[in-house]
Amino acid sequence: MDLLFLGTGAGVPAKHRNVTSLALNLLGERGVTWLFDCGEATQHQVLHTSIRPRRIEKIFITHLHGDHIFGLPGFLGSRSFQGGETPLTIYGPKGIKEFVDISLRVSETHLRYPIHFGEVEDGIVFEDEQFIVEARLLEHGVSSYGYRIIEKDTKGTLLVEKLRELGIKPGPVYRDIKEKEEVVLEDGRVLKSADYIGPSKKGRIVTILGDTRPCTNALELAKGADVLVHEATFSEEDDRIAHEYYHSTSFGAAETAKKAEVKKLILTHISSRYHKEEALVLLEEAKKTFENTEMAFDFSQFMIDNEGR
Repeated sequence: MDLLFLGTGAGVPAKHRNVTSLALNLLGERGVTWLFDCGEATQHQVLHTSIRPRRIEKIFITHLHGDHIFGLPGFLGSRSFQGGETPLTIYGPKGIKEFVDISLRVSETHLRYPIHFGEVEDGIVFEDEQFIVEARLLEHGVSSYGYRIIEKDTKGTLLVEKLRELGIKPGPVYRDIKEKEEVVLEDGRVLKSADYIGPSKKGRIVTILGDTRPCTNALELAKGADVLVHEATFSEEDDRIAHEYYHSTSFGAAETAKKAEVKKLILTHISSRYHKEEALVLLEEAKKTFENTEMAFDFSQFMIDNEGR
């Protein structure tokens, strides 16, 4: 599992930062990629990575401001043109379906794959045997959501050596021990499966927030996360401007990370007023409050393990 930032700027593209888009690669877990937001020229950014558009299974839109959705129609058309035929689900606030439908209809773009839409409200928006995705409304000028991606715990590995010591050879019985609470062997012995399975592997938690002022729901989504991706549009000296435009400062992001006791904070959605060297000031501001902070630049990639590294 890893995060690959395709765009890390706020509002408008800059020479050193494209507008917002973030890929959560789940290639080892399920062979797909999930996309969070799709700002203008996201498909151009994808060309510089190993991401395959047809492997993008879900797109989660945080809110409907242009710097988060204007790349969506082009990406959807290119995914089809490049041979994508598998279904795609788009989650987002009310209005996302209308935006996509009108864009495709007016441009006469015909897709070779079906699109399903999930209108987001507070609560669980997706769940299967591997993952839960929870959304909560944040504090922004329009309806803006944050997403908490929870990987479910996985069962421990079979203690094969322990079974061999009992003279139990590999076969269907191994599968039964994995799947059942108790197993009766051919010789009448009864095994409690829990005694022959190692400790379960704790799932990871990734929180990805849309544009927001610091707020209670941001804190709830972030609690105990391995990684928190938080906007840091402005520096602390521009706190008044940040509040006026419903955004966060680097200090505000760091405070949320500290209160939520996350393992790692990644700053993104940086205003174009801060060039590369100036943006590092935002990083230093955040580190004073929350040490394990990094700043994302376009094409930054972060592996996600249970230690938040």
